[in-house]
Amino acid sequence: MPRYNNGIKPPSLLWRLIGVIAFVAMWQLTASLVKSSLILPSPWEAGAALLHLLRRAVFWTSVGGTILRVLEAFVISLCLGLASGSLSGFYPEVKAFMSPFITGIRATPVLALILLAMFWFPSTQVPVFSAVLMAFPVIYTSAETGVHAADQKLVQMSELFHVPTSTIFWRLRLPSALPYLFSGAKNALGLSWKVVVAGEVLAQPRMALGTGMQDARLTLETPTVFAWAITTILLCGLTEYFFGLLTTKFSSQFQQPQETPYERGEQ
Repeated sequence: MPRYNNGIKPPSLLWRLIGVIAFVAMWQLTASLVKSSLILPSPWEAGAALLHLLRRAVFWTSVGGTILRVLEAFVISLCLGLASGSLSGFYPEVKAFMSPFITGIRATPVLALILLAMFWFPSTQVPVFSAVLMAFPVIYTSAETGVHAADQKLVQMSELFHVPTSTIFWRLRLPSALPYLFSGAKNALGLSWKVVVAGEVLAQPRMALGTGMQDARLTLETPTVFAWAITTILLCGLTEYFFGLLTTKFSSQFQQPQETPYERGEQ
């Protein structure tokens, strides 16, 4: 089967393009039936509003502010999730200790977390705190699962042949855990975007996509609301795409398994 530089087959790209065109066509058809830009603007009205926003400095400062909040929330979630998830994977006591906390976070609605955070934090940190609580369990679970992904027979054999712990980690545990870690991190990144923007809509910090969306809603500028939403979708998609490229490049270093010392001893 032929391979391509971008890792995607042309038919896949074609069907994605067809999907986008079909979505825009349905959007246009629905807007034509509604016949009210206040309720549902057409794609062209939303596009014109987006072009208007691109010429405003407040748009770019809002984009920058939201990106910084998303990155802050993602990095904090990643660090906390990897640390606690790895400990839970190795130590059942830690898993039992963390279980009520993780279950409680998963059961709490996002809106409730945002509203509570508004009592505790300034408006600029409300979206970050809410996104951390939502994304942290995703990475935690992925890290915990990744710990158990390595073939336990190979791990036990390596320990039997006194293979250094660092070698077991780099050649057995890490390559087996990477698919789970990357999948969890990608999901957490997308979730961070959604929760951060939702938190911005309610908390109304300065320089935020959610604030711009809420201001446009209050002034009944529905096309502008769609323009802010489209911006959020595009930014979320771009960050996930580049994150996928980064993880693919990183994981390729572990695709070719290297011979471990105990394997050399068996020969």
